[in-house]
Amino acid sequence: MSALSKHYDTIVIGVGAMGSATCYQLARRNKRVLGIERFDIPHDLGSSHGYTRIIRLAYYEHPSYVVLLRRAYELWAEIERMAGEQLFYRTGSLDCGPADSHVFNGSLQSCVEHDLPHEVLTGAQVSQRYPAYHLPPEDLAVFQPDGGFLRPERGTVAYVEAAHALGADIHGREALLDWQPWGDRVRVFTDRDEYTADTLVFTAGGWNQNVLPVLRGLAVPERQVLGWFQPARPELFRPERFPVFNCLVPEGRYYGFPVFAVPGFKFGRYHHFEESGEAEYLSREAFREDEAVLRDFAERYFPDGAGPTMILKACLFTNTPDRHFLIDLHPDHPQVSFAAGFSGHGYKFASVVGEIMADLVERRATRHDISLFKLARFTEQASLGHEPQGDLLVHNPRHPLYRGDMPREVPGGALGQPHVRQ
Repeated sequence: MSALSKHYDTIVIGVGAMGSATCYQLARRNKRVLGIERFDIPHDLGSSHGYTRIIRLAYYEHPSYVVLLRRAYELWAEIERMAGEQLFYRTGSLDCGPADSHVFNGSLQSCVEHDLPHEVLTGAQVSQRYPAYHLPPEDLAVFQPDGGFLRPERGTVAYVEAAHALGADIHGREALLDWQPWGDRVRVFTDRDEYTADTLVFTAGGWNQNVLPVLRGLAVPERQVLGWFQPARPELFRPERFPVFNCLVPEGRYYGFPVFAVPGFKFGRYHHFEESGEAEYLSREAFREDEAVLRDFAERYFPDGAGPTMILKACLFTNTPDRHFLIDLHPDHPQVSFAAGFSGHGYKFASVVGEIMADLVERRATRHDISLFKLARFTEQASLGHEPQGDLLVHNPRHPLYRGDMPREVPGGALGQPHVRQ
């Protein structure tokens, strides 16, 4: 291979949800693109697996997300048409909690500000309409009819295949070792080859802080666990009778889905055990302790769905301090951009994030308002309290997932070099 053939307009590091969409959006703009993924495509070690991911227009996290979501919906419909495959299933969404909770009030605010069709229901009314739900009767819920779920693995495949059709090179099983600015370009070193590019994009999920030091301590991986329990009354948990939900109850904040693709009613607890650490070392196993906290919730609020356990599966959140995304240009190297820290609510935005990253590559600016996601909001905070203090691994012996043999420090080595626990 000649040196010229190893030069690309853009190299994208990480080909999951965000990276696959970015590769496609760049390829459709006639860019010569290389996507590099250290694992399989798709894989189940990050944040883009588990058969279903929620998509919703009512957005309690911040009303400004709704504008991006409208575009995301359009782009999901576009890739569905190209793939000839249904990726989005509309069930409606419910955001539930006490009358003074941020989940209910934030969702309602976003509906009002953006004129979204919606209904306000009591917990008792939700149970009457959707009998699988047994929420506190005095709680309130926002029902928004456009919510539903996406198929994450199939979404990644659809974007990779669309990028391939436009001439993009996508490499799986190739790990980034290091990268360097090279004038106003970049050099990229992997465990298979060396490349150069005009621009570089990082969409490496839980590994972003390892390969992009400017994000260290600002995009921190967290272990998350999901359960699929077989309903005693499965007819109540079918997509046509069971809206996706976000629910704040005294036990915590939970989210869930109807039965789809595999047996079981799927749900999880946000920030499950608050177990943060290096992506390499967070366990991808699920344990009885994980099951117990999920089962307690199901038995209280979805008793008809609390049957035998079908699946327990771990994934990663990658959290920022304020739980809003990080999408920006590198402060010192504007030919480098990144999308990181999606904090457990990012998958639904993958389609529009791909468009945003393509804009940043082409023009170092985007038509979309990403002011909420700028790195500069953490510049002062990072120096005062969000720089990593030693290793980020959890070492609490009383934690139910503590493993005494967990290494006390992350092994040294090149950026992004796999560190396999022996």
